[in-house]
Amino acid sequence: MRINRRRIAPLALCCILLQTALQAAPEAVSVAKGTWGGEHVLLEVSEKGADLEFDCAHGQITQPLTVDKLGNFDAAGTFTPEHGGPVRRDEVTPTEPARYSGKVDGGTMSFTVTVGKETLGTFNLSRDAQPKLTKCR
Repeated sequence: MRINRRRIAPLALCCILLQTALQAAPEAVSVAKGTWGGEHVLLEVSEKGADLEFDCAHGQITQPLTVDKLGNFDAAGTFTPEHGGPVRRDEVTPTEPARYSGKVDGGTMSFTVTVGKETLGTFNLSRDAQPKLTKCR
């Protein structure tokens, strides 16, 4: 059996490039678990995701919260608006899909909440800080 080097060379080159790309691929790093607090927001990070509390809403990140090598994250979750006054027993609160995207830099975090095409706000938090919430309940 004769080996055709002209056909094998491109295949070998592709294998080398693929191996190099896989070695250079950034690994995701988990965001520090625990409490992150800021103006109008509380973020409780766990190994499964995160729970958020806002002044007049709450949310959930439904996947582990990880950052790339630059500290950036983009996570799927939910956002549920709240209102002041009593909540009726039969009241159904609409939960909407949301995106939580931002950056972690050491013990600080900044993120934006987006529901559909609407940006609901940008929040700044610090690790182990108490939030400054004014609940609308």
